[in-house]
Amino acid sequence: MSDLALVTGATGLLGSYLVERLLDEGWGVRALVRQPERARWLEENGATLSAGDITDPSSVMSAASGCSLVFHAAASVGVGTDWETFRLGNVEGTENVLQASAASGARLVFVSTTGVFGRARYREVPTDESVPLPKLPEHEVYGRSKQAAEHLVLEAHERGTVWTAIVRPPVMYGVRDRQFVPRIAPIFQRGFFPLLGGGASTLSLTHARSIAEGALLVGTNESAGGKIYHLTDDFPITVSDLVRYGAEGLGCRVRRIHVPTAVAKVGFGILKPLLIAVGRGDLAPHTEGTLDMLTRDNPFTSRRAREELGWVPTTRPEVGLPEAFRSWKVQATSSLDSRGSRSS
Repeated sequence: MSDLALVTGATGLLGSYLVERLLDEGWGVRALVRQPERARWLEENGATLSAGDITDPSSVMSAASGCSLVFHAAASVGVGTDWETFRLGNVEGTENVLQASAASGARLVFVSTTGVFGRARYREVPTDESVPLPKLPEHEVYGRSKQAAEHLVLEAHERGTVWTAIVRPPVMYGVRDRQFVPRIAPIFQRGFFPLLGGGASTLSLTHARSIAEGALLVGTNESAGGKIYHLTDDFPITVSDLVRYGAEGLGCRVRRIHVPTAVAKVGFGILKPLLIAVGRGDLAPHTEGTLDMLTRDNPFTSRRAREELGWVPTTRPEVGLPEAFRSWKVQATSSLDSRGSRSS
């Protein structure tokens, strides 16, 4: 095998950690990026930039040429409900990456999501890779598109056209996070946060570096072919832990207000129609999932990855969480300063 790997979505949270991990392990790295001028930092770190987009088959084919390993981390994400947007990015884009991997003879590690389970993730026993995927509601277009992409990936392996494997991360955090930390940090900065049911439930939350470490183990292990790996519980993180470490990183005090679970359920029940009334109907269907996340323990197990691959994550939450919130604060402050300078 040659030692050149392609990473799609290389400027994103997980993609950037994958680039770092591969470079640390001595791999040559090619990063597929839509705007090379905004990804020079990857080049400065040692990656080679390849301009293109996963929805453009020719650019993906060119980027994968000569590679022996492909990590497909690019995706259309968010809470929108436009199926075509998610189909184009997550289904058609994955098909293009599959074809390019087949042409180059590369192994493909596909980054999926625990979102493929919807609310069915919560069961009486831990949710592992053997649990069949449910039929998701129409509005869960992201999860549905990822289910469709997983089907394509596993089918390609079964046909023998491409060696493939799948990793399913939960919500991720880390430096360069554009999803989780930016949403919750401003709430912490208000100085208080409700702890539903006491805040003792464990979150389905994992550091992106842990996911990158696991994904590389998957891609370099022949026996992982055709399998799915949950990378979902690097270290236990309670809601209370999240608030404490977030406050540390932000350098602020956050009062933790204890709210009984029964009261929280009533409040979230009111929140759903309220969101619809104020024109945020896109968020309304996700209120139940948010309540589950804050009041129910992480339902997933990563036992397969630990036992079969020796996955041993290295970044503990007491280090990674403050670092992620601190990084967000620096960037947010920098952006405010920049806007102030332009307006003066």
